Amino acid sequence: MLSAVFQAGVALRHGAYRGGWLKTQRLSRPVVSVGNLSVGGTGKTPLVTLMARVLLAGGHRPCILTRGYGRRRGKKLIVLEPGAARIVDPRKVGDEPAALARALPDVPIIVCPDRFRGGGVGEQQFQASVHLMDDGFQHLPLYRDLDVVLLDVTRPLADVALLPAGRMREPLSALRRADWVILTRTELGDAAGWQARVQAQNPQARIFHCRTNLTGLVDAQTGLSELPGNLLRKKTSAFCGIGNPAAFFGDLRTWGFWVVKESVYPDHHVYEQSDLLTILLLSQSAGAEAILTTEKDLMNLPRDWKAPLPFLACCIETEIEEKMEFERALLAEVESAAARRTA
Repeated sequence: MLSAVFQAGVALRHGAYRGGWLKTQRLSRPVVSVGNLSVGGTGKTPLVTLMARVLLAGGHRPCILTRGYGRRRGKKLIVLEPGAARIVDPRKVGDEPAALARALPDVPIIVCPDRFRGGGVGEQQFQASVHLMDDGFQHLPLYRDLDVVLLDVTRPLADVALLPAGRMREPLSALRRADWVILTRTELGDAAGWQARVQAQNPQARIFHCRTNLTGLVDAQTGLSELPGNLLRKKTSAFCGIGNPAAFFGDLRTWGFWVVKESVYPDHHVYEQSDLLTILLLSQSAGAEAILTTEKDLMNLPRDWKAPLPFLACCIETEIEEKMEFERALLAEVESAAARRTA
């Protein structure tokens, strides 16, 4: 019943934008939206990182627009200026913007619920030539030139219930608005079923496939790099507070780690000292010799903490299976959108 009410509200909102009752604003530069249909956990942050790097390599000046979900209430607009030495507090800006700031020191990041306002700052202050709107598929007030939707192939095909009964923000029919669909975590599941569903809803959507690769480990206490091979024969404990914890644990095993204990926290969880004490006790009781987590969770650890076991965050990257095609298509879409604005 509640899901039906939620769906009616979603339909009413979309109808208001289509009918012109609610207005969509346009920025001067192209906007690429990266979003999903579900609540978190599809791999948006690594993909935004990859796309920003492709755009930088192509001679563009990307700017990332993000809401900064999970941050403490404070300023409605926060500007993270480029700079290798910039230090970002995830509690003020959100864990995902903090992770993006760390991965992309040369890219300005605007944290603001009003993406149009944020984009204006990006254009005026940093001469942005293109905007990457993080988690933007449902953000209808801002016009986008390319709508990219991520679908996690590890999710069961039957798991399509709308909030609050399930995890879906919109029904699968919303894929008809997507220009591109990217099927994520193909290293853990079969993409064929989800690909068929996408094609049934939107035969014109361009489909790409991507996998999550481990690039290394970083010591959460010192910031020093660690070789994954040093841990592969040791018992490890793992914890996370992300949208799809099962995918993280599955990847750990795919990468060869011996995981003897798993601990799950809510998405965007901000850890306290008591949480770390619990994780440590559970790890030790399971015989773990090291503790693993995600880079996103690293952003949410408390300050001034210590652990008697090696405490490591997994550094990952998204790999598009159709790499060259994806890069050429992204640059072509942005350049075409820019040309339309000057025509």
